Amino acid sequence: MKVTDDTNAALAMADHGGPDEVRAAFAAMPIAELAPRWRMTQFVGVRQQTEATWAAARYFDSLPHEMPERAYALVLAVLAAETDLSVRLRLHDVFSTLIFAHGALLADRIVADAADNAGLRWLLGGGCWWTEDKALEARLEAVADAEAFRADLEAHKIRNPPIDFDALSIDELARAWIEQTDKPFKDHDRNWQDFQDYQRELIEYDPDSALDLVIAVLKIETNPFLLSVLAAGLLEDVIDMPVIDRVEREAAADPRFLALLRGVWYSRKPDEVRARLDAILGPGQII
Repeated sequence: MKVTDDTNAALAMADHGGPDEVRAAFAAMPIAELAPRWRMTQFVGVRQQTEATWAAARYFDSLPHEMPERAYALVLAVLAAETDLSVRLRLHDVFSTLIFAHGALLADRIVADAADNAGLRWLLGGGCWWTEDKALEARLEAVADAEAFRADLEAHKIRNPPIDFDALSIDELARAWIEQTDKPFKDHDRNWQDFQDYQRELIEYDPDSALDLVIAVLKIETNPFLLSVLAAGLLEDVIDMPVIDRVEREAAADPRFLALLRGVWYSRKPDEVRARLDAILGPGQII
């Protein structure tokens, strides 16, 4: 919790107004101040989101697209100071975007910097494939340490004991959903990926059990951010003709389920499903 408290306090320093003001505050920061703030955002899970952390995330997501030189400087600064593998691996998203969108612009500098920067060679091992320019890919691959990156990535994925989701009771699955969903991106591992696959299989082959899981989570979770993920994810995905009767019954019996249902986007559902959801939620509720 201390990390989250420090994160929100530090990021709130840039939260002086609307999105434009927040972006301006971050854009004015020297890289030496910006890099620790990027690091702090990596520790924020769904439950701990605030206005400040959302504003920071939007800025950092846009950075490699809109300001590639500044984004690259941020990458180098984090690589130089960070020892936590889970955080270093999060640089992959920033760096792969840079390679894809601005590889030609940055290639000369990246190759030159990689000559005496083992961390950059390591990061290139996961990012050099993201360009559509085969000549550029070959040039970057020549200085990349793909073996080291892949080894670290695999070790990160399997660092926790595997969870047999099929063996869990519905209450245990609900607690697993909360735990796995709330994780910061840096903590996503093989269990997190396996649970995404498990939910997709439930939706396809056992939609009633998928709806059971939604209801079980709703019984024990009240955080609005987690519930919004539940509504826009598992509930939205499972709603279709096989479970629409149950959805109607649950909405009529449970005000909290009805409230959760209002977070579902269903404009692309089949006509009959849309009509029945409209009847539950009222005219004009479709989103």
